[in-house]
Amino acid sequence: MRIAMIGQDVPTLLPALLTDLLFAGDEANAEVTVEEGNPAMQELLQGYGEKIFAKAGKGGTFQVFSEREKVLDGADCVIYAGDCQAASRFFQDRSALDSDEEEDPGLTDQARVNGGIEGLLHALRAGEVILKLCDDMDKYCPKALVINLGQPVARTTAVFEDRGYRCYGMGRTPMRGANGIDTYAKRLQIRPENVQAVTAGLPGFAFLIEMKDGKTDLLTKLKKAADNGELGSLARRWLGWWDAIPAGDVTDHAEFLPAQEGFIPDERPEFGETVEKRKERILYMNTVRDQGADSREGAMAQLLLLSKVPPVRPMKLALALLRGETAEIPAVARKNGGTMPQLSPEAIIETALVLKDGKQETPAIRVPEALADILCEVDNANRLAAKAAFGDREALREYVETDPALDGLDRLYCRDVVDALIEMHKDVLTRF
Repeated sequence: MRIAMIGQDVPTLLPALLTDLLFAGDEANAEVTVEEGNPAMQELLQGYGEKIFAKAGKGGTFQVFSEREKVLDGADCVIYAGDCQAASRFFQDRSALDSDEEEDPGLTDQARVNGGIEGLLHALRAGEVILKLCDDMDKYCPKALVINLGQPVARTTAVFEDRGYRCYGMGRTPMRGANGIDTYAKRLQIRPENVQAVTAGLPGFAFLIEMKDGKTDLLTKLKKAADNGELGSLARRWLGWWDAIPAGDVTDHAEFLPAQEGFIPDERPEFGETVEKRKERILYMNTVRDQGADSREGAMAQLLLLSKVPPVRPMKLALALLRGETAEIPAVARKNGGTMPQLSPEAIIETALVLKDGKQETPAIRVPEALADILCEVDNANRLAAKAAFGDREALREYVETDPALDGLDRLYCRDVVDALIEMHKDVLTRF
């Protein structure tokens, strides 16, 4: 099995990726390649990976290259965890959307990571990088499976799919966070591992469809708490609109919706590691590389690295698909097919992925009709943004005309703003 890892977030994820491959996954003779252009980081990752492979004792190879063709050559799976200068470009756009004029408050509310105007620009820039990657994959691994962690996940997954690659995405999980399943369970004084929950929707816009403790229904209790305002003003409002409880971070959901009371987009969202976290990770990786994973110091450093990785486990998903396993993996983004029959078969949905011998099963999940309506609107915007990433001006125009996050705004003015932002980023948006 040959697995290629590409993207600036790979170093952060690498401890969990290798642990899930070699120890939890018990994969023998795996061939792992990583793309890294920085010589110092290349040396660090190479030394770290070799020590983890030696600790596992299952053979295989770990190689870090700056040349993409060496990373991709013959890959069975590409794990993509990249973005296009996300932080600097976001703040550049936020400044452009701002206004100092009292009569014109500007469009700073549209400076969002996943939705609205900036969510569109984010998808265009991310799509440009992905399309170049796909061009390289065409040459070196045209049949590779893609596991996508690039934001915005719904839109980047759609770009891979539209480009002809079988792709599964994993974003910020609805199982964690202020309105995550674990938090809901604790609110009801039930251990999270004892809860059976069904979530469904779109990446970053998922909802709780069922929640039980054995045969005891818990969703009714949560709806009562939401109606009383105990889960926050947004959850209460959306319960009234759609008869549904949000799963995950409600600020992610709000990014796909019009401006509303109770939601202010994060002025300084995190993109990847902070400088402090990066320094800490490098220190621990150096310890493993220099002391070995078998030493007391190296083992402790590895545990600290694993304690800081995001909760999503893309390698477990990759192995289940590549090895033809029977599994149920929560919150996986992929093309709908028939899993959510109220949405288009082409929709990029997020639900648990049910596999039997590696083949996807499609147990139908239905949601309240009002919720299905808004899911269709948001999904349509997501897929239009993905089409626009190919340089499709008609899809770009239709996005601005139909995106629910722009409701209440002058859409002709928004088109002019989008055109100006594209011009500002013409160094990377080469298809326009």
